[in-house]
Amino acid sequence: MSSIAKFVTDGVAADDRLRYWNSVADEVFCGTFVNAESQRFEGELWSWSVGDLDMIRTRSVTASVGRRPLDTVEERVIMHMQWRGTGQHRQRGQETQLGPGDFVIGSPHSPYQFDLSPHEMMVVEFPKQGLLERVPDLEDRLAKSLSGNSAAARVFNDFLMSLWRQADGTDPLDGNWTEGVNRVFYDLAAMAIRDAGRENPVSEQEIRLRRHAEAVIDAALDDPDLRSATIASELGTSVRSVQNLFAKAGTTPSAAILNRRLERAAERLITDPKATITDIAFAHGFNDSAYFTRCFRQKFGISPRDWRMGNSD
Repeated sequence: MSSIAKFVTDGVAADDRLRYWNSVADEVFCGTFVNAESQRFEGELWSWSVGDLDMIRTRSVTASVGRRPLDTVEERVIMHMQWRGTGQHRQRGQETQLGPGDFVIGSPHSPYQFDLSPHEMMVVEFPKQGLLERVPDLEDRLAKSLSGNSAAARVFNDFLMSLWRQADGTDPLDGNWTEGVNRVFYDLAAMAIRDAGRENPVSEQEIRLRRHAEAVIDAALDDPDLRSATIASELGTSVRSVQNLFAKAGTTPSAAILNRRLERAAERLITDPKATITDIAFAHGFNDSAYFTRCFRQKFGISPRDWRMGNSD
């Protein structure tokens, strides 16, 4: 098990950022390349391996990501899970759309392309056999969108987020922990794949509304009065419709707002070391720094101050 490696474009000259990002992408997943508007490119990436699992968390501006076929004896698969933004995945003549929470499993042995809006994404590459043992028809599921709306998919998503939050507190020499994580990953991934087609159907209109609602939240995180009524007004719908929209994603508007505030605050704690914790709390819609600290500790397991210290370069 390796430690987390972090790569950011901050500090890289604007003309060199896309070139730098391509070298990073090829280093973490061999054969990967990125096309984007070079002068305005911004990105962050964290890379971590736990046993079979080679993982990255990445966020960037609009980009098109491709990959050349991987030449290895061991057959592997690669999972892309959309955490924020939207994506269009193309492989083997199939094209699929992903929204927040959705995921797709493809083959790194065939070329693929992923067109992404400004996004945050989790990517995991791992041996195919471990998943094939649990999902015998895995080949039929490759390069197809797998919905994140089922209960199993939400549990799988929560597991991945929790795994990353615990990264700094793990023992790299603890083989039992590594084996356990790999086993749970395969089991939950298989359950999410099997249940992907059995969740309550979500219409295209609901998907668009949910993405619009999430964009409204992102744009107004600094407003302490942001609530369901605000979102409903922006969407031109009722508060009840907004609540039902988030209920289908397994959450509530208030929980989604709080979660997004905490995620953004956690990012800024790292990227803006000169800002005080109170300033960051207030900038993300919190009126009380003590309440912010309690919520932050509940979500991430540590205080904002310890988070900042643990993620400093």
